Amino acid sequence: MAVTDYSHKAFEQPEEGPQENAPAVSLRDRLVPPMPGSAMWGWLGPILVALFGGFLRFYRLGTPHSVVFDETYYVKDAFATIKYGVERQFVDGADKLLLSGNENIFKQCGSVSECASYVVHPPVGKWLIGLGELIFGANPFGWRFVAALLGTLSILILARTARRMTRSTLLGCAAGLLLSLDALHFVLSRTALLDIFLMFWVLAGFACLVADRDWSRSRLAAWHEAGSPADGPRLGLRPWRLAAGLCLGLAMATKWTGGFYIAAFAIMTLLWDVGARRAVGTPRPYGTVIRRDLPLAAAWMAAVPIVTYIVSFTGWFVTDKGYGRNWDQATSSGPVYFVIDSLRSWFDYQKQVFSFHTGLEATHPYQSEPWQWPLLLRPVAFFYESPKNCGAASCSWAVLGTGTPIIWYAGLLALIGMIAWYVATRDWRAGAVLLGYAAGWLPWFYFAVADNRTMFMFYAMPMVPFMILALVLACGLIIGREDPARPNRRVVGTAVVGAFVLLALVNFGWLYPVIAAESISYDSWHARMLFDSWI
Repeated sequence: MAVTDYSHKAFEQPEEGPQENAPAVSLRDRLVPPMPGSAMWGWLGPILVALFGGFLRFYRLGTPHSVVFDETYYVKDAFATIKYGVERQFVDGADKLLLSGNENIFKQCGSVSECASYVVHPPVGKWLIGLGELIFGANPFGWRFVAALLGTLSILILARTARRMTRSTLLGCAAGLLLSLDALHFVLSRTALLDIFLMFWVLAGFACLVADRDWSRSRLAAWHEAGSPADGPRLGLRPWRLAAGLCLGLAMATKWTGGFYIAAFAIMTLLWDVGARRAVGTPRPYGTVIRRDLPLAAAWMAAVPIVTYIVSFTGWFVTDKGYGRNWDQATSSGPVYFVIDSLRSWFDYQKQVFSFHTGLEATHPYQSEPWQWPLLLRPVAFFYESPKNCGAASCSWAVLGTGTPIIWYAGLLALIGMIAWYVATRDWRAGAVLLGYAAGWLPWFYFAVADNRTMFMFYAMPMVPFMILALVLACGLIIGREDPARPNRRVVGTAVVGAFVLLALVNFGWLYPVIAAESISYDSWHARMLFDSWI
């Protein structure tokens, strides 16, 4: 399998247009480098890696047979969503009822408004959790099924995206394998929380934009080969960019923090357009992008996400059971007034949610600060019990929401390396990875300072794919290009990278009992606690 040629830069010769005597094919190869290797292995390799990750995630998915951590909110809200279209209030002891197989968990109220439930997250993640409950029942396997499915698909998406970015099937498969071996991704793929869905839609949106980058550059190369006018072509409807807008809208409709990625990626993709038009010799690339690319980009990357977000509340709009549904009763009847009343009620609901998020200061024993997340200083104990069946005097049965240390610490070094590489070369891949990581991390520092907000380490989940991409880009640099003057260079580099991936596998295997709810002795559990703060 070929390893990428890292001489390919983000904005190829950004101060210059195409060289006067360069053949057109060289410009095409510079804009869209050919994908080496077999197309079959380009799919088969990532699929095999995803199947491996999927086996890890689906094996014993219903264990523990318990409602773990914040599943207590989302599994019941999800069940109400598929049953009533909106979240509803439930009776005391609803968790125990569900675990016993009794799905009669909702309050019987005298009026619609009495049973309405005030929730502070948009509905898409709960619809997805509820889909598993609809298919398999409101039990641990059912409410975790879609999380495991999308966690597995995210491995495939990352592997294919890394392959496209590096032009290397080997590095693409390495990216997928490392994501499958990350403990935080593993735990959240087996838990009915929202963060795995947020990560999935963010990654899917990013993958679509990377595909759009190749697609649009292919169009520019064809235009240049045809000798068309110098100000450049319109690039059509950009279907991949539209798909990205839909995915990022679904991310925001899962958690509001998806909005940070919409803003960051919209700027990123327009800068890619500027670089591409400059590379083909457009004399005023910024002006051309503003005239020819920005209007449709605004529609796909701003209007589409907003519409997607609003549409995600369809269940709230079409029923009278949602919280705040009839806040502003119109004095006149008719469909126009009904729509106005609905929208005003919905906007007021969003204002209440915003006030909740900006004022959330409750303390929690597992809360952490954003600077602690990359260092794994305070993970969340999703589940812990002390059973009597491990053959020792004291036993532990746990699910710890932490990352795989060797991946996270190496990833931190790789991200620092990406900063240096981007400063030195302006390589688009390093810039994209850093932007994706920053969009998921830096806003939390503002919330920590301005709002003193309660935060948890698993909020870092959307950052993880970009950390993995930084790792595989660094691995590509370590492996290096073929150099006849240094024939052993790639052999040594490949050995180093292979050793790292093997160590990641061993590290994941060592953590597995405490992230997958295996009953082990207390001493074995304690030996796996990297820091006292893990306890």
